[in-house]
Amino acid sequence: MSIRSRAMAALIRATGDDPARLGLTGTPERAARAHAELFDGYDINPQALLAKAMEPADGYAGLVLVRGIRLYSHCEHHMLPMEGLVHVGYLPDSHLLGLSKVARAIEVLTRQLQGQERLTREIADIIEKVAHPKGVAVAVVARHHCITERGVRQTDSDTVTVVTRGTLDSNPGLRRDFLGLCGLAG
Repeated sequence: MSIRSRAMAALIRATGDDPARLGLTGTPERAARAHAELFDGYDINPQALLAKAMEPADGYAGLVLVRGIRLYSHCEHHMLPMEGLVHVGYLPDSHLLGLSKVARAIEVLTRQLQGQERLTREIADIIEKVAHPKGVAVAVVARHHCITERGVRQTDSDTVTVVTRGTLDSNPGLRRDFLGLCGLAG
């Protein structure tokens, strides 16, 4: 039995159940495989992934917005799911990012234990480091199961985090445009 399987069996025991019970036989191994997949983001460098898909901007200077990237992660405080949407905008300087690689880099980051605020910042950091844009903005809207399923049980609550840098921070009109296009204005 692997260390992950033993950990899952210990978790089952900690809930008050028996991992050898008929309905749970095989569960520690299945759960270990599932968690290995859920947290495989530690094995991939999202910055290197994003850097592989750059192309010259060829004079394009407008806002590039990739919105509605599905977020499914686990909070680092309770290890419970959080799910929602990530919106990324940037004003290119000399290079454009591969759009599917933006989504893939975000997926890598979400397959780690995360805090929503840190995740929002990390996405902006990676885009800045790789593309050196004139400005970048990241908005994350997520529902946290630690709020909806336990404690205060606020089932309609979501959390919004926004990071803006460069011209998307210093130009209120561009920031407003970004937020509006993400459905977060006003």
